[in-house]
Amino acid sequence: MAVELVVGLGNPGEEYRQTRHNVGFRVVDEIARRLRAGTWERRFLSEVAATSRGRRIWLAKPRTFMNRSGAAVASLLGGLGVAPADALVIVDDVDLPLGRLRLRPSGGAGTHNGLRDIVEHVGTGFARLRLGVRGESPWEDLAHYVLSPFEEHESAVADEMIKQAADAVAVSVFEGLGRAMNRFNQPVSSTEPVN
Repeated sequence: MAVELVVGLGNPGEEYRQTRHNVGFRVVDEIARRLRAGTWERRFLSEVAATSRGRRIWLAKPRTFMNRSGAAVASLLGGLGVAPADALVIVDDVDLPLGRLRLRPSGGAGTHNGLRDIVEHVGTGFARLRLGVRGESPWEDLAHYVLSPFEEHESAVADEMIKQAADAVAVSVFEGLGRAMNRFNQPVSSTEPVN
């Protein structure tokens, strides 16, 4: 697998920018900054930019809102001529504690509606990097929780997680997914669900 397309999931619009659900967008923005990606353009139901550090890497942020990400990812894959196996999707995960990263070469959607929609459109054969967004405070409404910003005391951990996730993507792209998994995946505790 050679990563050619990196897709960060989130919701478009300034009101969602700093929410837990938009960490995928934030990671892609960090990668674009680090790799000096070109101008963002609206294509394939997404905002798309490219970088060519040795080879072209496409970066994308779907404009279809989280729960409809599948149509955008399918459009990106078809329009850019990228196989699902060469795509890496970055997504928040409320089942993982804040700051935890989990990188996998393929798999199911777990409890994530955005991933579920992608699986329905393109199958399970794409890599995914899950970013833990579950803080210590309980919630009553999951949708409200993931559409809320991080609490003040969580912000530093979230910012560091964004940087580590960008590091994981860079290693995945330039050194291989296996090496990135060995370096960035942490052991699963007995209380965490496995997705």
